[in-house]
Amino acid sequence: MAIEDHARALIEPWLAAERLELDDLELKGSGAGRTLRVVVDADEPVDLDRIAEVSTGIGRLLDSDLEFDGPYQLEVTSPGLERALKTPRHFQKAVGREVNMKIRRHGETIVARGLLSHAGDEDGSVTADDGTVIDFSYDEIAKARTVFRWQAAPKPGKK
Repeated sequence: MAIEDHARALIEPWLAAERLELDDLELKGSGAGRTLRVVVDADEPVDLDRIAEVSTGIGRLLDSDLEFDGPYQLEVTSPGLERALKTPRHFQKAVGREVNMKIRRHGETIVARGLLSHAGDEDGSVTADDGTVIDFSYDEIAKARTVFRWQAAPKPGKK
C-alpha cells in the first residue's frame, strides 16, 4: 500500500469521529524533506485552534503507526478562500462560487471562468459573465480552482 493510501486509511476515520472531513492528502518530497499535507474541512469554518488540535491528533496517530516510518513534516490546513477542485464533492461544495478552470476536450484546452452553476456526480457546468454555459465532465478537467475577489470597502459617507 502506498504511503498516501495508508495515511488516508488511518486519518479519514479519525477525522470522521472528530466531525471533520478529509478534503485532500498529498505527500511531497523525499527523504528527510517529505511533507504530508492534510487538508480538512467541515460544515462550519475550521479555525486555527481547531487546526492545531487536529494537527496534534494526526501527528500522534501517524507517529504511533509502525508502517509510516521515517522523517516527514506534517502540514494540516483548511481549504482556504481559493481552493483546488479535484473531486465531485469539491465541485458540489463550490456551486454558486466563481471558478477558473482548464478543460481538455478533443485535444484543445478550454478556459472556463464564471460561476459554477451545476455539479453532479459525473459532470457540471460553468456560467460565464456573458451568460454562456460551458458543460464539462470531471475527466476533462486539467485544473480547476475557486476564485476569491476582494471587494473594496465603500468610502465613509458614500452610498
